[in-house]
Amino acid sequence: MALNCGIIGLTNTGKTTIFNCMSNTKAEASAFAFSATKSNIGMVEVPDQRLIEIDKLIRSAKVVPATVEIVDVPGLAKGASQGEGVGNKFLSDIQQMDALIHVLRCFDSDELPHIEGSVDPVRDMEIVDLELQVRDLDLVMRKIQRVEKLVKVGDKDAKKVLDVLHVYRDHFENFGNARTAPVSEEDRKCIQELQLLTAKPVIFVCNVDDASAGNGNHYSAAVEKALESQHTQVIVIAGKLEAEIAELDDPDDREMFMADANLAEPGVNKLIRAAYELLSLQSFFTAGPKEVRAWTIRKGMTAPQASGVIHSDLERGFIRAEVMKYEDFIRYKSEQGVKDAGKFHVEGKNYIVEDGDILHIRFNV
Repeated sequence: MALNCGIIGLTNTGKTTIFNCMSNTKAEASAFAFSATKSNIGMVEVPDQRLIEIDKLIRSAKVVPATVEIVDVPGLAKGASQGEGVGNKFLSDIQQMDALIHVLRCFDSDELPHIEGSVDPVRDMEIVDLELQVRDLDLVMRKIQRVEKLVKVGDKDAKKVLDVLHVYRDHFENFGNARTAPVSEEDRKCIQELQLLTAKPVIFVCNVDDASAGNGNHYSAAVEKALESQHTQVIVIAGKLEAEIAELDDPDDREMFMADANLAEPGVNKLIRAAYELLSLQSFFTAGPKEVRAWTIRKGMTAPQASGVIHSDLERGFIRAEVMKYEDFIRYKSEQGVKDAGKFHVEGKNYIVEDGDILHIRFNV
């Protein structure tokens, strides 16, 4: 599915290092501010142990995980909304994202100078927020001007839209983000086409030093405290350490390396799963001798819509979906075992696909 997650933050926070750990695209990381001139795009495989467990029973020719597109947006700076640093071009790139991963620098380094002169992730977060808010305020003010003209000519719906826009304007002027504006879900539809930057769901990543990989440090603790009322996810990752883990091909070497760092799994795995969840995505599986595969769909999709992700012919000619729950398949070891246990279901066009469903689509075109 054409859904993506953008990695944002001030320049020299370690964004590109984390992008390289997550992605199949290896971008150049630099110690020089504003050295990047374009966004990096890569596909990220979503770690899912369920695929491996299904394959243990199926023994298919290959295993294909779900993927999400990740975009590494070059680092921002104070004044970006007025063209400073990389300027407005990359604010436009952020506008095209479905969700955001905001990387905050939570490590000291003499070799990598901080653009603001000192390490303070809470201040950095506020700088980036302000730049996004200024851009959003500009978009809202432009729409206010257009809607005011409609009000003057007697458009019945325009007055309500104008009232909602005024709420957003006041919220931005008080340094608020669109996602926390005091409006109803219905009212949010009034600004949907603006693709406001601060309306996008966000995960905050504290990029810490190697020694703090397991439990974070005082910088990451300050971020968590600053965000404790916002109901958002904060993930601690040691970007430099993760890069070293990503370079190890031998699984045993990886396990040993992570054990030494007090990590149960690579931190980027947690980040990838969190991004998948942030985008309101889930996976269903197809399983056979040729491949065991995870398919990405939005939560709430029907069986025909989900089958269309595999191929448009399946959605157009959908007849029924034969459904096994992942837990049942693992418990009863085979499709026949699931049938014998009475857990095999045949579902029609109104069936809402659940996370972990194993589907076989019957169709005719």
